[in-house]
Amino acid sequence: MTERTAETLEGQIVDEGPLSQRHKAHKAWRQAETIKRLSDRLIGIGPFGIGLDGVLAWAPGVGLAYGLGAGGLLLYHAVQARASGPTLARMAAYLAADNLSDTVPILGWAVDTLFPGHLLAAKALQKDIESKHGLPDDIDAQTRKTRRVKKARG
Repeated sequence: MTERTAETLEGQIVDEGPLSQRHKAHKAWRQAETIKRLSDRLIGIGPFGIGLDGVLAWAPGVGLAYGLGAGGLLLYHAVQARASGPTLARMAAYLAADNLSDTVPILGWAVDTLFPGHLLAAKALQKDIESKHGLPDDIDAQTRKTRRVKKARG
């Protein structure tokens, strides 16, 4: 069976084919990586990290707005990647716990600073994508980072 990209008939998409779905899923994987890094791993010390979500949690309303926006974006990418129902439910639970803690002044903000909800949700999405489509081609399986291509000197 051959894989194909979108076929058109009189300007209408007839069949997107499996390559298009794999491309969408890998795009979602990369977006999840970006959100994960920005939200919970801008500054990392060993297994711990802090990101925009933790810093903005201390600004009433701003942290909640950021958390809801980043979480909504993660869920949008999960739907685009056709993540499984259990994965979507797990992601929603992580994001709800993260954002609900933001509604309680001081103690809740401290919990939000330390709880990596976006990171956990992004990892759940990435794991789902990897099980269906594998890692994106430009990601090294060992380091889980973008492969650097050595340029020839000339």
